[in-house]
Amino acid sequence: MALRVKALESLLVEKGLVDPAALDVMIDAYENRIGPRNGARVVARAWTDPDYKARLMKDATSAIAEFGYSGAQGEHMVVVENTPAVHNLVVCTLCSCYPWPVLGLPPVWYKSSAYRSRAVIDPRGVLAEFGLAVPDEVAVRVWDSTAEIRYLVLPERPAGTDGLDAEALAALVSRDAMVGVAKVPGLTP
Repeated sequence: MALRVKALESLLVEKGLVDPAALDVMIDAYENRIGPRNGARVVARAWTDPDYKARLMKDATSAIAEFGYSGAQGEHMVVVENTPAVHNLVVCTLCSCYPWPVLGLPPVWYKSSAYRSRAVIDPRGVLAEFGLAVPDEVAVRVWDSTAEIRYLVLPERPAGTDGLDAEALAALVSRDAMVGVAKVPGLTP
């Protein structure tokens, strides 16, 4: 797939249809500015503002739009919350539906048929492969994103972060935690 993308990009550049600098700007935007940092800001605000969290859990699309994150691939959002008793995992079993405005470009593994099928059949096994061991007493719920509904995981706030502001908290949140294949690491004293 990577070779096909590179070949297509080279052809478009060679024919003068695409400016490589413009491509670099667009990729940088989705990977760094539009990407997971947006979702991390949403998560951090939910951790620090109970009223915002209530709005987010009730109507995620509107609450996320308060940040200006909306549009294609970001409409009809639902937020599911990880708790000590429940761990949530997001997958798109049909293709790779993904909330671009809050998570940026989907990772290659998210689009792979192995992840898409195994996340439903053996979610604990998939999580273990990502290095996340979920205890047996914690329920694992799998959410199937579609063109109509896209999911975002609200990770558990990690231990040792009580004194951090929203900006510092957002820096801890990864895309993988917002998909459910990782947890946000706590701070060590």
